[in-house]
Amino acid sequence: MRRPFVISNFALALALAPAVLFAQTPPAAQPPATAPPPAAGQPPAAAAPKLVLTSPAGALLVPIKPDQTAVFDEFAKKLLAGLAKSQDPILKQQASGFKIYKSAEPIGTNALYVVMIEPVVPNSEYDLFGMLLKTMTPEEQRAPETAEMWKRFTAMFASGPSRLSLTPVGGQ
Repeated sequence: MRRPFVISNFALALALAPAVLFAQTPPAAQPPATAPPPAAGQPPAAAAPKLVLTSPAGALLVPIKPDQTAVFDEFAKKLLAGLAKSQDPILKQQASGFKIYKSAEPIGTNALYVVMIEPVVPNSEYDLFGMLLKTMTPEEQRAPETAEMWKRFTAMFASGPSRLSLTPVGGQ
């Protein structure tokens, strides 16, 4: 009679393993993959793009702390306005296929924003902070309120964005 008891307990433990794993305390919030610009007076270092999309279309899934959605909305407006006025040919090309959506469904306890990009500009940087920085004038970058703005924008992320490189299916 002992064997059925052991097998049923083992089966029960195996069945409950996913629940135990998902019930664990979530890890501390990771800083976003995007980073704010360097401090005023320091020139940004030229580097290879950090957030590149490698297909004709792409998406960034951006989890935002639930109490920080107004800050992300401010960030999105500032980014889209900057892209619209930019004279940088790459940014203008990126702006042509750049849309930001707020998901009605949360991701865990966080709000989810989706940045859709189609068409993708090959080998271009899609780091949101970097794109916003490129839209700002040197005077705007040096303004005292800009440092506070970057602090607010950095604090809104629940974690860094997830990148999806998307390829059309079925001859679309």
